[in-house]
Amino acid sequence: MPEFLTPATAEDLENSFQQLKPYMNPTMAHYESARCLFCYDAPCVKACPTGIDIPLFIRQIHTHNTEGAARTIYDSNYFGNVCGKVCPTEVLCEGACVYNHQNVKPIEIGRLQSYATSQVIENKSKLYELAAPNGKKVAVVGAGPAGIACACELRLLGYEVDVFEAKEQPSGLALYGCAPYKVNNEDVLNEVDWLQDQFGFRLHLNRPVQTADQWKKLENDYDAVFLGIGLGHTQAAHIPGEQLENVVGATEYIAQIKLTPLNTRIGKKVVVIGGGNTAMDAASESARMGAEEVVLAYRRSKEEMKAYEFEYELAKSVGVKGLFNVAPVTILGEDRVEGIRLAKTRLEDGRLQTLAGTEFDIPCDTVILATGQEKMTALLSQIGGIDTDRQGRIATDPRTFQTMHPKYFAGGDVVNGGAEVVNAAAEGKAAAKGIHAFLHHT
Repeated sequence: MPEFLTPATAEDLENSFQQLKPYMNPTMAHYESARCLFCYDAPCVKACPTGIDIPLFIRQIHTHNTEGAARTIYDSNYFGNVCGKVCPTEVLCEGACVYNHQNVKPIEIGRLQSYATSQVIENKSKLYELAAPNGKKVAVVGAGPAGIACACELRLLGYEVDVFEAKEQPSGLALYGCAPYKVNNEDVLNEVDWLQDQFGFRLHLNRPVQTADQWKKLENDYDAVFLGIGLGHTQAAHIPGEQLENVVGATEYIAQIKLTPLNTRIGKKVVVIGGGNTAMDAASESARMGAEEVVLAYRRSKEEMKAYEFEYELAKSVGVKGLFNVAPVTILGEDRVEGIRLAKTRLEDGRLQTLAGTEFDIPCDTVILATGQEKMTALLSQIGGIDTDRQGRIATDPRTFQTMHPKYFAGGDVVNGGAEVVNAAAEGKAAAKGIHAFLHHT
């Protein structure tokens, strides 16, 4: 396993979490933009959930119109800088690049996108003029990518907007859930600060909305409410030993490393349970934080993992070992984790079966559960008239993102069940347009 020492200083952290997509300098951006073929009916645009006109902004970069390039990006995606870094471009825009058909490296679209947007953020450039106030107010609950994108679009249309966030910092999983080697905290918060200066929405931090009375007050005080509340804590695995010390949820673990990395406990021998992208991040971060051994245990085959292949390859590159077709049976230990008992699994008649008599133990001192996140059903039950589907997701009109309660709209993970930052940004903007259409006709 590659040797990463446990970071003791900010410099150590920077070395352990070197950016996968570092910023380009102007020369790099000029030459990389020169490679673009400016395809007609470009497949990269079709692959982007926010539909950014990628050939246009790349041409603008190449002709030194960086501000124009940033405007092209932000016209479609209000999290243009963050998405340039954290988007799975390998399977979206860059994965669709025509160069892939010629065994040529695709255009580095993500890095070009972050290059252009970082310039206007750094220079505090003013790109937008807001519409005249229209006399209507909208409350946005949740300052993640969906909520912030909704707020920006509504302000552009002349609405007064208040954003209520339960946590101490805005931007949701863009800050709390994205691995530090993908994007650092400073870049995330700088983009939100720029957006707030640009569009003038009011941001209220440490302001959870939790009770029926609070929801009723929002309904009375505002013309519409947008729900961008995301998902909850890591779901329980429902196995013995889950309550032991040093059993931690992957979402909470990643948040600790993002916010207080030098104070986060890192085990020597770590087992991560799960096969999604969050599991890959938790495993990679453990290795980079100095764990001596990291094992990724997944109940299905490698081919059935939900994680992108490049995410698994990234985890392997820092020494993570994959263990497939195994399910957790018991977490071992008296007061704290001492090991985990796994059993082999097999697919029989389309159903996954745990095979009796195949149990084996792995010594470890930390177990990270990447078993998905809880849905926000308890919170949503405080709002009358909000319907959810069998998976606990808010049911909305797919075009307008309006819920069954006509005054409420929703987007992001609370609707899609957990997707990318770019999907949340797209849904927040679409919901703002839905709110505008609703209020325009009422």
